[in-house]
Order: sequence, then C-alpha cells, then structure tokens
Amino acid sequence: MLTDSRIAQPFDADVAIVGAGPVGTMLAILLANQGKEVTLVERWTNHYGLPRAVTYDHEIARILATLGIDSESDRAINFHDELYYWRNRDGKNLQIVDWKSQSASGWRVRYWFNQPLLEKRLLKMAAKKPSITILRGWEGIALDQDREGVTLSLKQNPEEYGPDGEHKIVRAKFVAGTDGANSFVRESLGIENDDKGYFFDWLILDMIPDFDYCASRPDDPAQWQLCDPRRPTTVVPGGPGPSEGDPDRRRWEFMVLPDEDATELQKPEHAWKLLEPWGLTPENSELERAAVYRFQARWAMQWHKGRCLIGGDAAHLMPPFAGEGMCAGLRDAVAMAWRLNAILEGKCGLDLLETYTSERKEHAKHYINFSQELGNIICISDEAEAAERDARMIADLKARNNVPVPTDVCHLGSGAWCADSAHAGELSVQGVVHYKGRTGRFDQAVGYGWVLIGYETDPLVALTEQQRLQLSELEGFGVTVGAPVSDAEVADCNGVYARWMADINAKYVLVRPDFYVAVTANTPRDLQSRFDKVIAELDLKSASAVAAA
Repeated sequence: MLTDSRIAQPFDADVAIVGAGPVGTMLAILLANQGKEVTLVERWTNHYGLPRAVTYDHEIARILATLGIDSESDRAINFHDELYYWRNRDGKNLQIVDWKSQSASGWRVRYWFNQPLLEKRLLKMAAKKPSITILRGWEGIALDQDREGVTLSLKQNPEEYGPDGEHKIVRAKFVAGTDGANSFVRESLGIENDDKGYFFDWLILDMIPDFDYCASRPDDPAQWQLCDPRRPTTVVPGGPGPSEGDPDRRRWEFMVLPDEDATELQKPEHAWKLLEPWGLTPENSELERAAVYRFQARWAMQWHKGRCLIGGDAAHLMPPFAGEGMCAGLRDAVAMAWRLNAILEGKCGLDLLETYTSERKEHAKHYINFSQELGNIICISDEAEAAERDARMIADLKARNNVPVPTDVCHLGSGAWCADSAHAGELSVQGVVHYKGRTGRFDQAVGYGWVLIGYETDPLVALTEQQRLQLSELEGFGVTVGAPVSDAEVADCNGVYARWMADINAKYVLVRPDFYVAVTANTPRDLQSRFDKVIAELDLKSASAVAAA
C-alpha cells in the first residue's frame, strides 16, 4: 500500500531486511560494506543449528571470496574432484555430469559445505559491522510504503514471547524480504506465485559417520543419484565433519512412496532401516537430522514493488536435483545489493529495480525448469516407465562415448546488459593474473565492480569522455590485460583471457559488480554504442545530479 502518511518520519535504516538466513545476511553484509545502514530482522532468537543446503557452485564460491571466504580452504567447506553419476538399480550409468572440472569463472564447479558453520561465519561478520542492527526474535506484521520509504511494523515472535510481546516500528528507505517460502513481505505486497504444480515428498537424512564412508565403499561415487523405481535415492556429501580431522558428513535423500506415511517414515527407527543397506547403523553413525521436505517448483510473478524487494525462497522454490536452490538466493542478494547501493548513493534512479525482476526471475526460472526436468527423470516409481527411461538414457550415453555433460550455462533475463554482445548476460570468465606484485584470481588480485577490460589495448581510450565520466560515477575502472611478455598492466598468467577474447571475438569486456558480462565488443565504435545501451538501463544520473544528491 502506497501512502504519504510516513514521509516526515526519520529513517532508522537505509534498508530493512526481513529474514536472516544466508540470503538476508549476505545482503546485509554487502550493503554494510558500502557504508549503508541496515536493520536485519529475524523471527527466531536462536540460530538454527541443523543442515539444510549442502552444496553450491563456482559462482557462489566467487561471491564468497569477496567476503574473504576461500572455498578451497575454509573449515566449513570441502570438495570432491569427481563426476556426478546417475545410475539405475543395476549399477549402470544413465547420465554423467561434469562436477570435476574447474569452471570458467575460476573456481571448482561444485563445493560441499555445512550450512550452520557457514551461516555462523556470515552472522559473525554481520554482527561486527557497526552499520548493521540485528533484531532477533521479531517478525513483521505490517508494511506500509510511501514515496520516500517503507514503514515496517514488527512484534516479538509469539511462539517465543507469547501473545503479549512488544511491538516496534522500523522506518527504512527500502525493505528486502528474504523471509522464506511463506514470506510475510511477499504476502504483504500481494505478489502471487506462478506454481508449476510439482510436488514430491522426500525424506532427508543428514548423517555424521565415525568412519570414512567413501573409503569404505570404493565402488560408489562420492555424489550420485540411484534411479531405482523401488526407492529413488540421492547420496551426496554433507560437508566437513563436526571437528577438524573428523570424517565428512553425508546426506541421503529417499523419495517418499505414494502409499507411505511421511510422518512415520522420518522416525529414527524407520530412518535407520533405510540406511542399513548403506552400512550405517546407530553404532557407527549419528543421525543429525531426519526431516521430510516437499520439493516444489514455483516463482513469484514480481520480485519488487515500489521500494520493496524479495529474494531467496520468498521469490522462488526449486527441486534440489541441480543443487541450485541456495545458489539462486545468494545471486539474488548480490543483484539486490549493487542496485540498492547505487540508488542509495544517488547514482541511479528507482527504475533500476525493474531490471532486478526481469533479470533474476528468468535466470531462476531456468534453473527451476532444469531441476524439474531432472526430477522427472529421477522420481519415477513405475517399473515399466523406469525400464523405458533406462534403455533410452543408456543408449544416449553410449552414443556420446560416455562423455560427461558440462554444467549448465545460464543467461540473465533482459536488463542491464547488451543483447548485441557475445557472452553478455552470462557469468564472466576469470583467470589467474599478476598485478602490482600480486598473483591470484582476477577478482582478488585486481578488484571487482564495474570493470572494463581491454585485451592488449587500453579500454578507457575506446570510450568517449562522457562515457569515461559515467564509468567513474559507477566507481568503475578500466584495465589492460595481456600476455605476461607484453607491457599490459595485468598479466594473463595462464592465457585464460586470451582464449576467452578469441572465442567471443572481442577486445573489450565490461563486467558488472555481480560478475555478469554487460558488454563485449571488438571495436571502439561497438563498445561505445553498447555501453550507452547499458547506461540507459541503469537509469544513471548525471555528474551534477550525483554531486547534488
């Protein structure tokens, strides 16, 4: 609801975030890192200490690296340099996915982690930021927008404080709802979901073995799908063990069959019965969590209204078969953060938020559809249908000589990138470089944000004077990348940028703060034309407007 009743009230925060899971906490940190005042609201007083998500991809590793979290060495994270197999009940491969290679964005394709450990890291970071106020034990009860900001009404969680808990008002310039599938923010905004009507119940068992599970079963992959119609099953890592040096956690996911009672199935006695064929018993393992989840496929029709945005499970739900659910939420956090930072700093107008919905919704829809397609293969409980699937997939795999399929490349929806450019709208490539005495991945050695790269040419010379000023207004910068033997300021140590630029026939690449490509071009003329298209989408203000803001 849009009113004028609150305009005169002072602001408590630049952004109020409802929901302090990984998405909301990441957003709070990214805003605070740019000096914004943030109020982070969480319904529960105590942090939830059990696993939920267990895996993320290379893009999330790249995002975490901006916070100083190194996925190659962090205590909460590990990896398995193995392929991802789908097998039928006879042990024959149906599909092989490449989860072994290094990604083009400079990190491994897939990592495994313990969510409580990683969340505690993020929450500790947030707690140390003077500009973040954390309100635990509070929930939203009303939301009122006007032209200048949002008034958020809160009360103490009645499940913890009873019906007579305190009330509080938070006045913010923007509100972000990262408050889960039953989002208060989404419901308050009247945003409807596009639901694909996909529902499967699965029992999730998170295990802490006291032995090296993978070593005990050398014929089994570390990460795989058992496509058995009698009981479709997922077997994957669960991240590092409780203490350094402990065996890794493991996760089993068992599909709940049509004639089964989900409540009964998650009881420990039934869980242990399902685990017995896998060699896990109460004597050699701890059952950390047993819970039935309903896998769904849906997305919100709109991801922002006025000065309010939604992200994470508030905006989308997807089956877990591609391991992209939390990844999509953390992408949302980054996409919201750079836009809100630019708007709050007076650099861009509110119209920039339109590109948040258009870009992120289509990107998430791709992974939701992809995950559902995988689920349609895995969740087959009919014997005849499973036999037909097995024959078809085994023949397809044989026809391509058992070559693993690469991981998916996903485009943003239309928005602040130029569709005329090769590779624009996709995640940018990242290589190891040497710059000013430091060797490492580009993001950490050189920097990130709005980055204009020229290969063995000065990219800033290719822009007009006005465009250079516009890049500066965005706090962007230009660098020349070249072979180590050249005079380029950034040395392309492994030839990653040389190969990338040749593949896309480009001399110039403009990378955004979320690491997605905005523009590629081979000539100054094309660069200037395409740069202008992106600037128009950003609703960028003039230098004089920025100075006066």
